[in-house]
Amino acid sequence: MNQPKIAATSPVEVELEKGKSYFFCTCGHSGTQPFCDGTHKTEAPNFKSFKFEAEKDGKAWLCRCKQTKNPPFCDGAHKNL
Repeated sequence: MNQPKIAATSPVEVELEKGKSYFFCTCGHSGTQPFCDGTHKTEAPNFKSFKFEAEKDGKAWLCRCKQTKNPPFCDGAHKNL
């Protein structure tokens, strides 16, 4: 499997904490979208989670279509699916 599964065709708004590390799902199979739950290890072993640290406290729109060019953030790529 070389292409990620489209988990949803819209982003999700999440609350992030400054300085906290998060693991973004890149395969689309996680049951805890948009975050990784380790499912890629069995469902999509060519993928791995994307670790990021929140730069500020507050809400952010995270990608669930897995087509963003700016992971983990939504860049509107879902509008072209």
